[in-house]
Amino acid sequence: MLDTIPKYHAAGLTMDLLLLNGTDYPFLLELKRRHNVTIFDFGKGSVYNPMHVLRMIKFLKRYDLVHVHLFPSLYWVGLAKWVTFSRAPLLFTEHNTSNRRRGNPIFKILDKWMYSRYRKIITISSEVDAGIKKHLGFKKQRFEYIQNGAPVNEIGKTAPASREALGLHVNDKVLIQVSSFTPQKDQNTLIKALTQLNDSVKLLLIGDGPLLNASKDLVNQLNLEEKVQFLGIRMDVPALLRMADIVVLSTHYEGLSLSSIEALASGRPFVASDAPGVTNMLSGAGVLFPIGDENTLAMRLKELMESSELYSDVAQKCLARAQEFSIDTMIEKHMRLYSEITKKPTT
Repeated sequence: MLDTIPKYHAAGLTMDLLLLNGTDYPFLLELKRRHNVTIFDFGKGSVYNPMHVLRMIKFLKRYDLVHVHLFPSLYWVGLAKWVTFSRAPLLFTEHNTSNRRRGNPIFKILDKWMYSRYRKIITISSEVDAGIKKHLGFKKQRFEYIQNGAPVNEIGKTAPASREALGLHVNDKVLIQVSSFTPQKDQNTLIKALTQLNDSVKLLLIGDGPLLNASKDLVNQLNLEEKVQFLGIRMDVPALLRMADIVVLSTHYEGLSLSSIEALASGRPFVASDAPGVTNMLSGAGVLFPIGDENTLAMRLKELMESSELYSDVAQKCLARAQEFSIDTMIEKHMRLYSEITKKPTT
């Protein structure tokens, strides 16, 4: 939203933002500071509060089209449309290759009904596309494949962050992972791999989440306090990526994460789990390792740090791959779809 809303406005589209939770997290604060966009929210309570359905009703009557992201917004907006008989067409962007609902027979039935409220389901990667089509069994016309995008050229021009400000030495080899601390991610495999690398290798972990303390405990157990920094949620991620030597994504599965696109565009080698949502994106460009295999991960990192030729080759291939994920291409495809569904010109 931070990157795309101003571009939609520049293209002549009026786009407002509605949040289930209006807590002033850093990205929301930056959006408020940077852009002239109308933002609505439902306070700072739980996003799982079913009363959100009633709060949605008035919004469905205001707009020509409603574009929804993530669960439980998927359910609340779908229910609000059902009870109001709103004519506003709904779009939903599916971001993940998997989730816990898909293995539950009851939720499988609920999912089919909820997704059926949406005119189109946008999928952001080939793995996401295949997974949701199999889960729902809808006709292929209900789906629209539009890859996620990021401002890849701007990222490549970003000045690197200061190592000194983070207490890093000029000769340190810096690894970085940008991801939430949730069961989907796997920072602990990367932390364990660090035990096999020399003391000059330092790790920066960006993000927050329910498993943050568990990862901090693991760092303490392995006596890695001098090698790992937990930096929380940061607004200078591109600069931090450009400062690091290698970008890592240890994960169990992905959709098509924006942090992965940013990693490709950083000009640094990108090393990631051979996981759904990552494999196709990175094959032939970055370096893959088996999910949860800290030994292979450590080996791949050593190879990159010990061979300047390999390091340069992987970095260049990642930069080239990043060009396939332009934010402008994504927005152009969304605008075309919006126009098609509303039967109105988008400019």
